[in-house]
Amino acid sequence: MRLVRLVVAACLVVAPVAAQATATAPSPFGTLREQAALQQAWLRLRLERILPTLLRDHGVDCWVIPMREYNEDPVFRAIVSPTTFAARRRTIHVFCDRGAAGVERLALGGSSQGGLYDAIRDTRIVEGLGGRTAELVGDEQWLVLRQVLEARDPEVVAINSSPTFAFADGLTAAERDAMLSALGPELAGRVRPVEALAVDLLSTRLPEEEGIYRRLQELVWELTERMFSREVITPGVTRTSDLVWWWREQLAARGLTTWFQPSITVQRDLATVDELGEDPIILPGDLLWCDVGIVALGLHTDTQHNGYVLRPGETAAPVGLQEALRRSNRLQDLLFEEIRPGRTGNEVLRAVRARMAAERLDGTVYTHPIGLHGHGAGPLIGRWDAQDGIPGRGDYPVRAATWWSSELQVTSPVPEWGNRRVRMAQEEDFQLGVDGRPRWFHQRQSELFLVR
Repeated sequence: MRLVRLVVAACLVVAPVAAQATATAPSPFGTLREQAALQQAWLRLRLERILPTLLRDHGVDCWVIPMREYNEDPVFRAIVSPTTFAARRRTIHVFCDRGAAGVERLALGGSSQGGLYDAIRDTRIVEGLGGRTAELVGDEQWLVLRQVLEARDPEVVAINSSPTFAFADGLTAAERDAMLSALGPELAGRVRPVEALAVDLLSTRLPEEEGIYRRLQELVWELTERMFSREVITPGVTRTSDLVWWWREQLAARGLTTWFQPSITVQRDLATVDELGEDPIILPGDLLWCDVGIVALGLHTDTQHNGYVLRPGETAAPVGLQEALRRSNRLQDLLFEEIRPGRTGNEVLRAVRARMAAERLDGTVYTHPIGLHGHGAGPLIGRWDAQDGIPGRGDYPVRAATWWSSELQVTSPVPEWGNRRVRMAQEEDFQLGVDGRPRWFHQRQSELFLVR
């Protein structure tokens, strides 16, 4: 009983901050059923509009994606309905380009996904298996796959195997060995990894998704502005961990979640990181930074914003901090001016870095794709610890119709803080349109949020 009282007392200590987020807020994206219907419509468009183009662009006749329950391929979420939570025992998805007839979509051992696949769940469907009525299980699925491929006679059978991209490396060693053995040497000789199929399918976004994603960005801004305000922060009382959990509770109250634990940090005049500690109390004069994300309808955001806690008598942040933010904005400009389809991530990075040096911007660029994953499929434009380029992932070309997180930072001296160097990190999501031009989904931060 004493332990129970201690736990209750501990909960009451943090209640003033947590209570602000416990009231249930209406879902900004409709009911779960409405969201699922929208995601199903996107899936149909992805399979009918994007997939055939990718198969033909990459010279692939058949794409085979085997997976087992709870060991799903990274492309799983991009090819199944939102009401499918795992593969069914073993499911083999097969996409075959039949020319004028279009791309045939088969699910061996799986379901039709709302009528989007021809599901083969019974051995009676395939000739030559003796008319048995048992459900496809185990090695029978490989025999059916062999029959499917023999009937279609593809020249190139693509699989997901890649030393560079995790997104294109979903075929496990055991599944590959079993498949190749069942196919026999002649068909197995046509099997080859084509990593671009998985990468490009995951990274290509639909115009129909943009409206929801824009609303997601607006929600990020709304919640961040509230978090960096007196509504949530009481200087001298509130700790950074309180803001972390405030954010989590706000999302939970709206039926949403995040794909990473939020980060909130403080930079303070005359205080080092070690002196501040891991969970400092927020004080007047602090520069605040957050890294937060939202997940809704399978889409992910990734945003970093900055705020300042006004001192008594202040009506604005110190000019030096405002200038630091402006210099970070300038790096965003350079990124927008240099990113374009056809360039590799490393080429964009080199161009931006050269211009940073010419303008004496001391910073780093670590921009990444975003969409169905937070750190999404596609080329990397730098990494915080790799500013000379990234072999492999950085050598992949930038493509139109993709979404990005412009993650970067500029470190600048702040005169009001004795020329102490302050890191102004920003991250804002943008789209690279079908015209190859970058556009913010909502806006970028050009003024610090102020805790008044």
